[in-house]
Amino acid sequence: VQLQASGGGSVQAGGSLRLSCAASGFTFTDYAIGWFRQAPGKVREGVTSIDTSDGSTYYRGSAKGRFTISSDNARNTVYLQMDSLKPEDTAVYYCGALRRRWRLTLPINRVDFWGKGTQVTVSS
Repeated sequence: VQLQASGGGSVQAGGSLRLSCAASGFTFTDYAIGWFRQAPGKVREGVTSIDTSDGSTYYRGSAKGRFTISSDNARNTVYLQMDSLKPEDTAVYYCGALRRRWRLTLPINRVDFWGKGTQVTVSS
């Protein structure tokens, strides 16, 4: 089982980044994929999720209107388009696979598979 996150980088406030999460080793459509982030000195938190079986999406307050999650099931890949980035978005971003029942609450301890993080840095 592998989740490979990529696409992080450094941008100025107002800029955009697109993260990718490529999955392998499990049945992709049996899971929801969530994006989580962990800022320095803070706990990891859920940002958004997508049910890969039907494309249903969920966004936490900070992501609404600025982030867009999507899935390419033919490639077993989930994307996170982040626009209008703010310095407070600076964090290590992780993707995780979790059962659909958890996709609206995104509890960290219910993630079955984690990808390695990718750093996003937004400067003012």
